[in-house]
Amino acid sequence: MSLQFNPISLFLVALIFLGVVGNNNSITIAATVLLLVQQTFLSKYLPFLDKHGLSIGIIILTIGVLSPIVSGKISLPSFSEFLNWKMLLAVIAGIAVAWLGGRGVSLMGGQPLLVTGLLVGTIIGVALLGGVPVGPLIAAGILSLLIGKG
Repeated sequence: MSLQFNPISLFLVALIFLGVVGNNNSITIAATVLLLVQQTFLSKYLPFLDKHGLSIGIIILTIGVLSPIVSGKISLPSFSEFLNWKMLLAVIAGIAVAWLGGRGVSLMGGQPLLVTGLLVGTIIGVALLGGVPVGPLIAAGILSLLIGKG
């Protein structure tokens, strides 16, 4: 019996470690689930996750953002509240982030090698700076502006 080195599994274990050290459940859970999927009979679903995982994640994130409005915890602003300068800045920021995210998806699809660097940077930001791991798409969008791709 020969022991084979699997760099992807080691990478996932490192992510789990960083998630635990950085007290970030999102990274820990995501890397653990992927490690379990990779190492079990569930590995046959990896192509599905590869193809649809980002869309599914965005849908779940959007549900999480919209649920306080639907539950009544946050009320919809009136039209006059939309004319407030802070609300207008929020709308502009939302537009900018959505645009950057779109550029990020294009860059990540066109240059998948950069995904590793984006993920490592996001994990460092989460583990060491108290960030939230929603940044790879936006980071890729910013990177696309810097390197002229997308």
